[in-house]
Amino acid sequence: MFKKSLVIMMLLTLLTACAPARSEKQSVPEIMPPEIYAGAPPAADVYSEGARTIEKEQVVSSGLPNPVERLVIRNANLSIVVRDPGEAMDEIISMAEGMGGFVVTSNLYQRRLANGNLVLEGNVTVRVPALKLNEAMEKIKGLVDDPRTDVLSENINGQDVTAEYTDLKSRLRTLEDAAEQLRKIMETATKTEDVLNVLNELRNVTEQIEVLKGQIKYYEESAAMSAISVNLQAQETVAPITVGGWKPEGVARDAIQALIDAYQTIASGVIWAVLFCLPIALPIGLVIFFIVRGLLRWRKRRKATIPAATAEKSD
Repeated sequence: MFKKSLVIMMLLTLLTACAPARSEKQSVPEIMPPEIYAGAPPAADVYSEGARTIEKEQVVSSGLPNPVERLVIRNANLSIVVRDPGEAMDEIISMAEGMGGFVVTSNLYQRRLANGNLVLEGNVTVRVPALKLNEAMEKIKGLVDDPRTDVLSENINGQDVTAEYTDLKSRLRTLEDAAEQLRKIMETATKTEDVLNVLNELRNVTEQIEVLKGQIKYYEESAAMSAISVNLQAQETVAPITVGGWKPEGVARDAIQALIDAYQTIASGVIWAVLFCLPIALPIGLVIFFIVRGLLRWRKRRKATIPAATAEKSD
């Protein structure tokens, strides 16, 4: 019994030493709100190895290459202008579901413009497989009439959670080993007091294991399914100002563009003159300068010798 009690005390000491690290990381990481998965369809194989955004790297450890799982969470934000926000929202939801994703939140509402008109606006957040994020973004941008003007903003961000994910997996293995040892001790314990102590500690370890599993699943799901938040605006909300069919901002834009083109033409001419014309013109100019200078000196000497020759003939 002394040996059993000694083993129990050693396990309790080990678990107590691990307690500070657990208390710091047991909460769900605040990368996304927990409710982001509300309404997600249950699927056992959705978050498999092939569905994650994982990069394989080779890291040298003890002279041997070791593959390391790199877990990256990628999400996107998009703001677009469409003719009918309600119809566009339905198409985005259908597209996400067709890709094996799901809708997280959707909100459609009316907004009154300065002229008194009511227009529809909305926002929707969907999740799609991370490997299809770029494809989904292109399909959403395909809902606008002119991508150059109707895509107001676009942002894709990624977060590498490899270190956190690896730490959670390591701590989970340690706790599972401790739980297995506690079960073996409880099977051989004879005193009621020892059984209760081991049972209480096993219950605590089991709770911690479940928390870690939840955090690991959160990371895996976040990496497997990318979130796309789309803000939908009606064309009326960004319609240009018109006065009798005349669009002053269009004229101003054309004038600014013409000014930029003029400066570009001047700058291009200066660059050509400095880099192309000057190296060619400089040696040619020097040759012409010395030729002209020689001719002028020759003429000057000739003019000086003519009066002298005339004077000698008269004598």
